[in-house]
Amino acid sequence: MSRPDCAKSRRRGSGTEPVSGYKPLKNKVFIKSYGCQMNVYDSARMADTLAPHGFVATDTPDDADLIVLNTCHIREKAAEKVFSDLGRMRLIRESRAHRGASTMIAVAGCVAQAEGAELAARAPFVDIVLGPQTYHRLPELVARARRAREHVERRRRAAIVDTEFPVEAKFDHLPEPTASGPTAFLSVQEGCDKFCTFCVVPYTRGAEYSRPVADVLREARGLVARGAREITLLGQNVNAYHGVDPRGGASSLGGLIRALADIPGLDRIRYTTSHPRDMNEELILAHRDVPQLMPFLHLPIQSGADRVLADMNRGHTRDDYRRIIDRLRAVRPDIAISSDFIVGYPGETDTEFAESVALVDGVGFIQAYSFKYSKRPGTPAAGALNQVPEPVKAERLAILQAALDRSQERFNLACVGRTMDVLLTGPGRHPGQLVGRSPYLQPVHVVAEGAAVGDIATLVIVAREARSLAAARPGREDASAA
Repeated sequence: MSRPDCAKSRRRGSGTEPVSGYKPLKNKVFIKSYGCQMNVYDSARMADTLAPHGFVATDTPDDADLIVLNTCHIREKAAEKVFSDLGRMRLIRESRAHRGASTMIAVAGCVAQAEGAELAARAPFVDIVLGPQTYHRLPELVARARRAREHVERRRRAAIVDTEFPVEAKFDHLPEPTASGPTAFLSVQEGCDKFCTFCVVPYTRGAEYSRPVADVLREARGLVARGAREITLLGQNVNAYHGVDPRGGASSLGGLIRALADIPGLDRIRYTTSHPRDMNEELILAHRDVPQLMPFLHLPIQSGADRVLADMNRGHTRDDYRRIIDRLRAVRPDIAISSDFIVGYPGETDTEFAESVALVDGVGFIQAYSFKYSKRPGTPAAGALNQVPEPVKAERLAILQAALDRSQERFNLACVGRTMDVLLTGPGRHPGQLVGRSPYLQPVHVVAEGAAVGDIATLVIVAREARSLAAARPGREDASAA
């Protein structure tokens, strides 16, 4: 499938073939991800595109030959955080230059997409600015920037900026992922056509695009072959997925999940982030019928007040949302829900805010991301005249978060004494301890002799801790796992 026809395209190399003028030396690349899980996935894929060209990942920018900041533009202060980090990266670059080493700096992601020219002008030491739709071209852009360094005087050299929305899908030009481990992300959908009035995603990620079913299944099989037992399907609007199926039709997310469930060794499936408007019956029934689909759903509502939801252009009401939750619980009684909330949206009254708090108490969210409304340049809500004062937003956020904390606490306490299958993902805080994920994404710590990372262990939850649960093997409930 292709990107929107109206998008311009400058067809270049895919970024996966050897680039003219570039010698594959062993260089170190440091990639920092901001924001969402999609950015974490994108950062891993950028590393994959660079690997054939001699780049190896490093955990610190101090010795990096290439530094990539993969940015997020959702929050108001996102760009300022990037510029703050860029100042530190510039000092690292200057320090390495004194030692005879060179460092190239690239800014990728949504801040780069939204503020490419401004970013290049404000931080002239940046070598490359590239949007989230063009990161498959990163090796080529690195080669071009190196040639510019060699042939153009520093005072005349400008950053290479590539923030177009190409007609060709970037996924068609990416190498096979190299990530390994018991959990993995897999991007299946990108972009959004909803145009919520507070959100920049349609402008920075572009129109909705869904990867073909065959491509998703191929990548999933590769991840399972490298040890993944749990895969989280990613998309800015993941349940709007409509990828081409092998028969030439369009598959929904529910259909894709059913196809993924047939992969041997894929024991757990999750997906995020969803929109209530695309929570259709086929997807709801997948929660009933597919045992690999975890009983946990992140379904953002943003506000509990219908007038605010209408102003946000969400396309659903509070009652619509509650009906979706009720239907999910009817087919999967053990399902748990998390959400997103924005407080202080322009014009929000005390009464409307109270409706959000009441919704938290009524639904019983097990967790949620909650934020004060912040203006995003170019979005309709940014120009609204009835902005809520900052102190009022701060007070409302504190009240809402207290309600959310109480709801999460009730759920975590109710888990004590339950038996759960926990996917063990890594070492815990103490010797002999492992940490894993419950079906509800809660961190679970356990001392389990004979268990290993990658195992799915049947455990009894024995205690609730500040930010996690403690567990023990059945029959050893009195054992301390803290």
